Amino acid sequence: MNPETIHQLNAINRAFYNAIAEDFDQTRGESWPGWDRLRPHLKTPLRVLDVGCGNGRFGLFLSTHLPPESITYHGVDNNAPLLDFAHEALQERAGLRYMLTRSDVVEGALPPGDYDLVVAFGLLHHIPGSERRQALVKALAERVAPGGLLAFACWRFYEYPRFVERITPWPDELRGKVEAGDYLLDWRRGNVALRYCHYIDDAEHEGLVAASGLTPLETWRADGHSGAANRYSLLEAPPT
Repeated sequence: MNPETIHQLNAINRAFYNAIAEDFDQTRGESWPGWDRLRPHLKTPLRVLDVGCGNGRFGLFLSTHLPPESITYHGVDNNAPLLDFAHEALQERAGLRYMLTRSDVVEGALPPGDYDLVVAFGLLHHIPGSERRQALVKALAERVAPGGLLAFACWRFYEYPRFVERITPWPDELRGKVEAGDYLLDWRRGNVALRYCHYIDDAEHEGLVAASGLTPLETWRADGHSGAANRYSLLEAPPT
């Protein structure tokens, strides 16, 4: 995918989250059921990088199930209002050390550092271009400390009629430039807005696992009304 198309698709999603940030925060406050599968693998102290952190709810999840003082949480997102919501929520967790960084990982770089747990939830379907998705997963893996973990989830929206019916035709300036599996979906809660989403099937998911270069530990389906809306992978970096 050419850089101009990547920029256009990213701009659609930046505008989308600016338009729906308040609605998103009000309707996306609960933790995902699929996160519970991570709990047996977590050890403290825990340094966490949450890429595409949104309103910080994964940080809240961790600080609910682990002693907050044992966690150092770094959330990264490109949306300022969602980061404000994250700050409001996380500051209520006494003892939790956290940092929030505004950064666009589609057209920029990840922050440096080594982390015991790196996660990308609700993010990869918004990354334009198959090569860029693989490059991002590889970059996420490079932030994992020896013996640490990488977890990511891919939204399987195209398997559900209620999301397929929300698909909107591409505008003329993007028609023929996007890749197979790329879609525009409308948002039907509060403000009306469109978002770019890519459907990551099993074959592409396995390609992302391979691109990480890490050792697969588990994969599972969870979340949503069906209990299977996301496919997760949990990967481990080799020890020193």
